[in-house]
Amino acid sequence: MSARPGAPRPNIVFILADDLGYADLGCTGARDAEGRPADVSPNLDRLARAGMRFTRGYANSAVCSPTRFALATGRWQYRLRGGAEEPIPTVAEDKVLGLPPGHPSLASLLAAAGYTTALFGKWHLGYPPHFSPRLSGYQQFYGFHAGGNDYFAHCNPRGQPDLWQDDTPIREEGYLTDLLSRRAVRFIDEQPADRPFLLSLHYSAPHWPWLTRDDAAESRRIAGVGKHTDGGSLQTYQRMVHHMDEGIGWVLYALARRGMADNTLVVFTSDNGGERYANNWPLVGQKMDLLEGGIRVPLLARWPRVIAPGSVCATPNQTMDWTATMLAAAGAAPHPGYPLDGASLLPLLAGDAAAAQQGAERLLFWRMTHRAQKVAMRGRWKYLSVDGHDYLFDLDTDPRERANRKEREPAQFAALREAWAQWNATLPEIPAEARAYLVFTEKQLPRATF
Repeated sequence: MSARPGAPRPNIVFILADDLGYADLGCTGARDAEGRPADVSPNLDRLARAGMRFTRGYANSAVCSPTRFALATGRWQYRLRGGAEEPIPTVAEDKVLGLPPGHPSLASLLAAAGYTTALFGKWHLGYPPHFSPRLSGYQQFYGFHAGGNDYFAHCNPRGQPDLWQDDTPIREEGYLTDLLSRRAVRFIDEQPADRPFLLSLHYSAPHWPWLTRDDAAESRRIAGVGKHTDGGSLQTYQRMVHHMDEGIGWVLYALARRGMADNTLVVFTSDNGGERYANNWPLVGQKMDLLEGGIRVPLLARWPRVIAPGSVCATPNQTMDWTATMLAAAGAAPHPGYPLDGASLLPLLAGDAAAAQQGAERLLFWRMTHRAQKVAMRGRWKYLSVDGHDYLFDLDTDPRERANRKEREPAQFAALREAWAQWNATLPEIPAEARAYLVFTEKQLPRATF
């Protein structure tokens, strides 16, 4: 059911950043190169003050496309073959992998419930003609299919054009972050007041290449190079975040101008932790790591009719929980043949203390081919296995995951390790040919330590 019986169904705006670090927003601790507070996200900071900030929001994976499988389906990404890739390759290569059009999705379920659905930005769940947002419930699409996109050339990391309007490739001038923001504003302006909508605004920012609005010449320099390993800076990165924040401000203003703000659930988060120039403090690890820096992400939600302003929630949750939450808020039932693995967070949004306590005892899990990583988490305790070495961390007292408590807390360690094994046994095995994509080689960045 929706949050309140008889209340109009909410509009939903789900905003997803790409590779944003835990402390990359002002409200989560952003700092400049001198260590001073950085005013990089004034609009998102206001969103946090007007709604709820989650201190333990987790991505379903430490890399992008698996998290997007979980968001699209509300289920463990490992249930689908494409979710085993870390991530899906930039082009299809010899594999046909993606979100099967026949699989129920957030967009298809909401569309069936009478919502207008649109995705503007990154898809990364398979390539045409076999897969696309339009085949999985989105009535409108403007964006790209690959894991990355040049902000000016609008091509994938292999230099192939990748900007689409619905099912048609297009060419358009402009800075990609701004193009997505403006398209989102136009969509809001076009919506009738009597029909709810789902707007998925999935930015590429601040994913490489490291380009601000003023870096068109740098875009031309790196054309055809692939990864932007010889460029960028903390200042460039933070300006990219600021450009995204400005666009989000345009979107929030459009909602207010249309009189839609009070009954719109706005969620902002990231698909995984940050890398290279990101700030994950006080966490360690980064994208591709199941350390906290790779999976704990900024998470904000605003819904004035439900969420008290200035709220802070410490209950752990995962990306797929938002799928369950959005469906519940809209009064849309999951498909009976595809039960959700995520849990609705509506009680948390409403400030239900009992739900927060119950949620703190819930078991959460991760697994990755990369470095044979495993995680089981319950409340303050986290079991981690990496490269065959086992750890137990108390996240309340040791968020930097430095003190291995497995010998001091053998019962807790054994219980979480067994819980992970039982959970893993319920899921398909990771295929031997699944790809664990190394974001950087060790010559380019130091390997994360455990």
